[in-house]
Amino acid sequence: MSGPAGTDLDKAVDDFSAQKGRLFGIAYRMLGTVADAEDIVQDVWVKWQSYADRESVRDVEAFLVTMTTRQAINATQTARVRRETYIGPWLPEPVDTSADPSLGAERAAALETAVLVVLEKMTPTERAAFVLREAFDYPYGRIAEVLDIKEPAARKLVSRARQAIESDRQVSVDTVHQRRLLAAFLNAARAGEFDDLEALFATDVASYSDGGGVVRNASRIPVFGRTRVAKYVAAFSSHFWTGVAIDWIDANGRASVVISRDGSPIAWLGVGAADDETIDRLYWVFNPAKLGRIAQALHPASRSPGERRGEPASRA
Repeated sequence: MSGPAGTDLDKAVDDFSAQKGRLFGIAYRMLGTVADAEDIVQDVWVKWQSYADRESVRDVEAFLVTMTTRQAINATQTARVRRETYIGPWLPEPVDTSADPSLGAERAAALETAVLVVLEKMTPTERAAFVLREAFDYPYGRIAEVLDIKEPAARKLVSRARQAIESDRQVSVDTVHQRRLLAAFLNAARAGEFDDLEALFATDVASYSDGGGVVRNASRIPVFGRTRVAKYVAAFSSHFWTGVAIDWIDANGRASVVISRDGSPIAWLGVGAADDETIDRLYWVFNPAKLGRIAQALHPASRSPGERRGEPASRA
């Protein structure tokens, strides 16, 4: 396309493309699923390209971020209604962060699975305020403008969200120790070693399995406590791990694994750590609808079942 109209559209594409990663990062943190976040970004693009007065927009980033955040708030309210009828625990869809550890943000905050789970319990505006502040480092005045509220109200929303995060989880350990704990868990789980499993867990460890009501392996209620979780994991070791391939992948800023059988993903697994020595959360995503994209991010070598992409669990 040539001429002024074509030049104007080219600029609209360039301006939008420069902000696309940021917009997706906001929407994903708000909604917890890739498809919903992509839908938001696509809707914002459609509105942006058809916006009749683009030349009057002085701050494209602020304009697009405001539009994205407000649409995500509306979508979050709809998603909450759907999740009230969700069968079993709901977990966010894991997303590959190997290329972009912060997923378009100033920092990787509000991206770990544990944080997204807590965000799901907040009001949409609390969630938006926390994401804009903690992940994108927006000043309170800008957050207030985006949410169409007063600055003191924005501060209060962020403060409440921070308190919810802090009361629900302990400070995450560094990625090296978190990866080591996941590798140790895989070794013990595949061997069905109850004592080794129990030794890895914090007293108040919890195991969450998201099967969306369609996968038999997924427990429909969380399992709590060191002994109960160790028994739960050991109980299915004899059949679950047979003939599987394990691919390491950075998801949501943390080491995790995709578990496949006969070339098809059957689960994603991540862990949270209370300290350098113990695991306090197990996150299992079995729901096939949440495995497709994370599996596509892998480029496994052609080989027999075992560990792939990254250091094998047996060497950790």
